[in-house]
Amino acid sequence: MEEATDRIARPWGDRTPYGRHETWPARVDTFLAAGVEPGAVERWVQSASILHSDGDAMDIAVADGRMVGVRGRDVDRVNRGRLGPKDLFGWQANASRDRLTRPLVRRDGRLVETDWDTAMDLVATRSRELLEERGPGSIGFYTTGQLFLEEYYTLAVLARAGIGTNHLDGNTRLCTSTAAEALKETFGCDGQPGSYDDFDHADAVALFGHNIAETQPVQWMRLLDRLEGADPPRMLCVDPRPTQVARHAAVHLAPRGGTNVALLNALLHETIRHERIDRDFIAAHTVGFEELTERVADCTPEWAAGICDVPAARIEEAAELVGTTDALVSTVLQGVYQSHQATAAAVQINNLHLIRGMLGRPGAGLLQMNGQPTAQNTRECGANGDLPGFRNWQNDSHVADLAKVWNVEPEKIPHYAPPTHAMQMYRYAEQGSIRMLWISGTNPAVSLPELSRIRSILTQKRLFTVVQDLFLTETAQLADVVLPAATWGEKTGALTNADRTVHLSEKAVEPPGEARPDLDIFLDYARRMDFRDKDGGPLITWDDPESAFEAWKRCSAGRPCDYTGLSYARLRGTSGIQWPCGESAPEGTARLYTDGISWAHPDLCESYGKDLETGASQEVVEYRSLNPDGKAMLKAADYRPPHEEPDEEYPFQLTTGRTVYHFHTRTKTGRAPQLRDAAPDVWVEISTADADRLGLGEPHLLQRRDPLHHRLGEGDLVEVASRRGALRGRLRVTGIRPGLLFVPFHYGYWDTGNGSGPGPETPGRAANETTVTDWDPVSKQPLFKTATASLTLVERGDGRPSPAPTTTASAPATVGAAHPTAGGDAAHATQAPAQFPHGREEGAQ
Repeated sequence: MEEATDRIARPWGDRTPYGRHETWPARVDTFLAAGVEPGAVERWVQSASILHSDGDAMDIAVADGRMVGVRGRDVDRVNRGRLGPKDLFGWQANASRDRLTRPLVRRDGRLVETDWDTAMDLVATRSRELLEERGPGSIGFYTTGQLFLEEYYTLAVLARAGIGTNHLDGNTRLCTSTAAEALKETFGCDGQPGSYDDFDHADAVALFGHNIAETQPVQWMRLLDRLEGADPPRMLCVDPRPTQVARHAAVHLAPRGGTNVALLNALLHETIRHERIDRDFIAAHTVGFEELTERVADCTPEWAAGICDVPAARIEEAAELVGTTDALVSTVLQGVYQSHQATAAAVQINNLHLIRGMLGRPGAGLLQMNGQPTAQNTRECGANGDLPGFRNWQNDSHVADLAKVWNVEPEKIPHYAPPTHAMQMYRYAEQGSIRMLWISGTNPAVSLPELSRIRSILTQKRLFTVVQDLFLTETAQLADVVLPAATWGEKTGALTNADRTVHLSEKAVEPPGEARPDLDIFLDYARRMDFRDKDGGPLITWDDPESAFEAWKRCSAGRPCDYTGLSYARLRGTSGIQWPCGESAPEGTARLYTDGISWAHPDLCESYGKDLETGASQEVVEYRSLNPDGKAMLKAADYRPPHEEPDEEYPFQLTTGRTVYHFHTRTKTGRAPQLRDAAPDVWVEISTADADRLGLGEPHLLQRRDPLHHRLGEGDLVEVASRRGALRGRLRVTGIRPGLLFVPFHYGYWDTGNGSGPGPETPGRAANETTVTDWDPVSKQPLFKTATASLTLVERGDGRPSPAPTTTASAPATVGAAHPTAGGDAAHATQAPAQFPHGREEGAQ
């Protein structure tokens, strides 16, 4: 058993090495509150993590009616008992003194407490008024990636068949919509092809824009254990920062921002040129190989090197690594999904696996990862706007089938146009066609791009805003009605992780005050609105989590995400089970596509696809012509330059991202003392090369100074400005790619005294003050990694340390530049420099 006392300084804990094809050894991680002895725990309640997409199984310790700790579940295949820092410490936020405990309504410009009937009557009354005056298109719902399956499904039913609105999306639009879209573009349907178990069997692992050490730390523990065991895998890391992955990689590529498609086309070019392909697999299971070959014919490593600013020789090394392995696992996350040409790039990674035949067998896996804990449920249940059960909104038979499940007329379900994505919903609210926006479990006043614009939208008097959350977030402070919600550990429900593993999370303690589970809030609203089916009966017939789960099973029957073989009883006391799980797969399904491509046929597919450059939806005739037999589609894409390029005024590229110690906008992790202290405030990362060569003088003017006298240093206070806004943070000099600035996106204003945002004279703190309102044309995912920025020195640090952790990708470039922080001892941060072309430094290999 590993205690958690050192898991801030050592986020990934101790090693348990194991060899290829062996079973990952168990290691139980435990943390109990100060003064609580193991014998004082009265019961352990089964659950799984709600602070990342890994689905780490855990038990919640309960004593005297309160949570007092957690421990990993060693029977679970996902984590074998391990927990990351957020798992170990994040639960403490549940007991924060500033939890919302009563509903709030806005009176005379102020939020005041009220009772549930008053608050819900106000919401229902406004809903009915808008339906009568303006129709269902005047109401929108924006949810999260942190609720339970049963809650998403209920929300989807009441929004789509109750209200009849097409305006329903989740903040999964910000983290995982490109994953879903890339899978649809290639396989005709959502659904993760691979499994975490593939890490046990791979001899090569390629991580594309995926800082797995900080976003899925338990799977990084798994890879670290493989690296120390017999026959370790070789790793490729594609990331502009010197992440822990980069430091362990055989090949590390740090491309210029926005150039992923060029790099991937070069990898495809080399793979095809050297005949490192499986022609039998290509012929049997794919369409489009000839066009792909033609489109990448000129995409040589030398061509890509000129665009990506990485050595051609390194690209060739990467191509050899992924092209000569007999078992390749690739993972993809925000470095692809939130960057330029997001879907086009993610699809090229799919293409790489298809032309190599790396699919459907142990160690040959593709993981288009998720960012949030229950993002997969958002997609399955239709709370991201798609039809539940991966049904195709353009296929009338799919709509009719869903209408039969819900017992409504097909016309009641909006399918006249693509589902409205989140960025478009906020535009509609800005323009005035959406007049009511119900936001549940998310904080767009910090997490969406160009925050000054978002604040102006949410403060419009004509927009009636409902916020359903745990705390008075920056968004809740702008609402007309605030509904106090129960959270993980205070309610029961199912959640599905990024490799399709379904877990049950049981209620351990009572929520504070009058806070209610999100499911109960949605059911209350449905009753007040009196939603009916076509026979006059209640549209929503369930009344608790288990009956909602059973209703979802009926909706999922026969669909790719079949849950019919699952039940609360089956999920209790055991490991998680991967869908599809039904009559044909009663024990669940480790990998998809083990016997061909299952759901790409024109009559079955979830989507007919989109143009990778324009995002225009294709019609069934075009899809049927391209893919009559339902094979995987090899879709080529040409590289296009980013929309915003550095110039004299804004000479840096700017990227945002995450740290292992925080989740989303810190509403939970910022209230856990260990996590808060590990990364207490925003920081700005700059490369050693840029720090050495640049001095900052007049605002927004980049000046070259004598590096011996004017080198930027650790803890300097700087201002990062873009065309949208600005923020200030303390500097950390790292091995990040030169010409690039990094800012973590977690930090807002709830703990600064600035309320919902900065005042006119107050410098910003949130990274999204600076990001651009732009999104991928295919997945509609915002592009948080494509802005340009200037940098201004505000004041010298004078020995003041940066708040950045020293244990992670934010580690200082040299020990001498480091000041130890709560994130760990600087001695762990040493990096060995390698060389960029043109004499510039690159992060450690």
